[in-house]
Amino acid sequence: MTTKKRILSGMQPTGGGKLHLGNLEGALRPWTKLQDDYEMFCFVADWHSLTTVAEKHVDLREAARQTAIDYLSAGLDPAKCAIFRQSDVKEHAELHLLLSMTTPVGWLERVPTYKEKREIIKENDTQVSYGLLGYPVLQTADIVLYRAHAVPVGRDQAAHIEISREIVRRFNKIVGEEIFPEPQAIISEATGEVPGLDGRKMSKSYDNAIYLSDTAKETQKKINKAFTTPTKIHITDPGEPEGCVACKLRRTYDPANYLTQWDECRAGLRGCGQSKKELAEVINENLAPLRAKRAELEADPGYVDQVLKEGAERARAAAVDTMRIVRKALMIGDHG
Repeated sequence: MTTKKRILSGMQPTGGGKLHLGNLEGALRPWTKLQDDYEMFCFVADWHSLTTVAEKHVDLREAARQTAIDYLSAGLDPAKCAIFRQSDVKEHAELHLLLSMTTPVGWLERVPTYKEKREIIKENDTQVSYGLLGYPVLQTADIVLYRAHAVPVGRDQAAHIEISREIVRRFNKIVGEEIFPEPQAIISEATGEVPGLDGRKMSKSYDNAIYLSDTAKETQKKINKAFTTPTKIHITDPGEPEGCVACKLRRTYDPANYLTQWDECRAGLRGCGQSKKELAEVINENLAPLRAKRAELEADPGYVDQVLKEGAERARAAAVDTMRIVRKALMIGDHG
């Protein structure tokens, strides 16, 4: 038996399941550094994605496979962490149901992300689903099903773990014993927010992302359209690198040399075209090993399916053990 503490994290397979540079720097690379020190569960949150794509009839099985390919391409090792689809471990749904019985609706209605998404959905003239309201409960079930001690998140996501801690505290109080540990947030300090091509946070929903599956040419083409200093019309015009997407991405992917670009930009000694060309070269060089690995995995879908199958088996073993304890605490069902 391992003596390592457990951690869990995952991402939704929205937008076809393919991940982007923001996912890579904010999650995947930090995860790969944690997998040696923790017993790690990394899942593809396909049920969660239904809160926004249920009515669009998306092929979530293929989307989940694409997300898993990006996990593996970035360096997650199935020998070190369980990589699986959320929907392949039905205990997630059972625990979600049981936790929903002890979670006050008022707690869920005050969650900032629920309020934000509710307004976006209303603007699109669609209905708010129960699943969107109950998202934090399923999120909590995902974490505590493995009795995870912590969840790796970016600094801007740390507050999302607090609702899970509240749900856990209430459940433990109701059953009169500490069934679940209160999950802690492992804050990633790897990078700041990765800017999208339009200057906003890189996001699938904004259509401003560079994807790990993009080719070198596609990456160059996207960077050519990136937002720079609006007042820098001529090469000799001074730029503002702090607000330029090409400059900020250069800082992330070329930390040893980016200041030269920034200084030349400010002084009007270089044009935006040169900055974009060099940035594309830097990013493409950085992603070359990942893209090579991704091409191998794309060519061998059977291997990826096997990774997901074996990951689900490992996850289910832990999940079944937890649910036996939960049923016994609630005095319901067969707890063996």
